[in-house]
Amino acid sequence: MTAAAVPQPRAENEPSAPAARGRRSSLAIALLAGALGAALVLLATSRKWAEGTASVAQGSLPQSANGDDITGLPGALAIVGLAALVAIFAVRRLGRGAVSALLALSGAGIVVSSALGATDKAALEEKASKVSGLTHSPIHDVAYTPWPWVAAAGGVLLLLAGVLALGYGRHWPAMSGRYERAGTAGTAGTVGRARTRRGGPAPDPDRPEELWKALDRGEDPTRAPARQDAERGA
Repeated sequence: MTAAAVPQPRAENEPSAPAARGRRSSLAIALLAGALGAALVLLATSRKWAEGTASVAQGSLPQSANGDDITGLPGALAIVGLAALVAIFAVRRLGRGAVSALLALSGAGIVVSSALGATDKAALEEKASKVSGLTHSPIHDVAYTPWPWVAAAGGVLLLLAGVLALGYGRHWPAMSGRYERAGTAGTAGTVGRARTRRGGPAPDPDRPEELWKALDRGEDPTRAPARQDAERGA
């Protein structure tokens, strides 16, 4: 009669399979949302947000304003948010929390500034004043495009990435930790190879290839291993 196998308890800090999948999913979603959001904002701010007609002495002249003409805040915050998304993996603990909060705030700022710029005609009036030569030149037939709301949608994606980073970022990998583990593994491998070299058997005089390998290591294949170890220790 054989005894039943007793299941081994799982370590307290070891995450369950659903939790591990959730952390990987949150990382993938945050990276995708952050990169896509920043790209949308930068694209939208380079497009036409508003257009109208300025009255001049010769009649009327059409005017238009891009997102960067109306407000430069969304584009600047998109660059900040993208930099924060990359910096999350270069810091740990409190630093990661601060960078995650910066990412979320960048997204929120883009949403607010884009919504305010969606109905702003100050840039059109400024262009009309330059064309007419008047201090206050009216602008007529003002029309707005959907691009400000595209920028706002990009801001929402950046905000989502920041919220995910605040909630799950402490479980995400860090670049510095990966490099440290790689360096530790490389050092252990070097030490292991050195120990193998020192503790290896004496070369077989009947095998010429082992004699050549011993000569390459700076060893005398004609001497006994014990004598070689004593000379190294001296």
